[in-house]
Amino acid sequence: DTGVRAELVTPTGAAILTTLASAGARVPPMTVTAIGYGAGTMDLPDTPNIIRCVVGEAAEPGDAPAAAAGEAVTCVETTIDDMSPQLYEPLMERLFEAGALDVFLTPVIMKRSRPGVTLTALAPAERLQAVTRVLFEESTTIGVRWSEWRRARLEREMVTLPTSYGALPFKVSRLDGRVVTVTPEFADVARIARDKSLPAREVLDAARAEGRRLLQR
Repeated sequence: DTGVRAELVTPTGAAILTTLASAGARVPPMTVTAIGYGAGTMDLPDTPNIIRCVVGEAAEPGDAPAAAAGEAVTCVETTIDDMSPQLYEPLMERLFEAGALDVFLTPVIMKRSRPGVTLTALAPAERLQAVTRVLFEESTTIGVRWSEWRRARLEREMVTLPTSYGALPFKVSRLDGRVVTVTPEFADVARIARDKSLPAREVLDAARAEGRRLLQR
C-alpha cells in the first residue's frame, strides 16, 4: 500500500503488469540496455508523480562464476547508545543460536553526539522473527529495521592436513573448483605457538604455506 489515495495506474497498465510480472518480484540479474522516466500531470501530496522503467537482458546462469550467482539473506539492524558493553557477548551468542549467519558491531555517533553501536545480524529470511525477538529480549533497543541483501560466497570446506606441526584443520575456499584461500584454524595455531614459544604469526604463515602446497599437488 503506497498510502496514495488516487489512481496510480490505468486498468490497461495494471492488466499488462499482472500478466508479465509476479507480485513482489525483484529485479533479476541483467544487463541494462535502457532506462526511461515518465511524469504524470496529477499533483500528489508528498509523493513525486513519476515512474521509471528499466529494460535489459536477463543474465544467463553461466555468465558468472558460481560464487557470483548470489543468494538472498536478511540484514537486521538496530542502533543502540544506552547498553552496557558486557551485554553484547550474551546478545551475540543468542543471535547465533537463533540462526544468525553473522553478527557484527559498528561504532557510530548518534544524535546529541552520543557514541553508540549499530548491531548488524545477517540471517536467512525464515529466521527473521527469531533474530528480532532476541534483539528485543536481550538488548535495550525499542526498534529494528531489516532489508534483503544479496551475497556471494566461495565454495568452502574443512579439511585436516598433515603439517610439520602435526595434523591441523584448515578452511579451504574454492572458486569454480580452484583453491583460492587456505587458512588453518587459529585456535590450533595459537595453541602451537604457545606450546612451542613461537610467534603466532610465524606459525600461521608456515602452516598456511604448507597447507597450500599439499592441496596443489
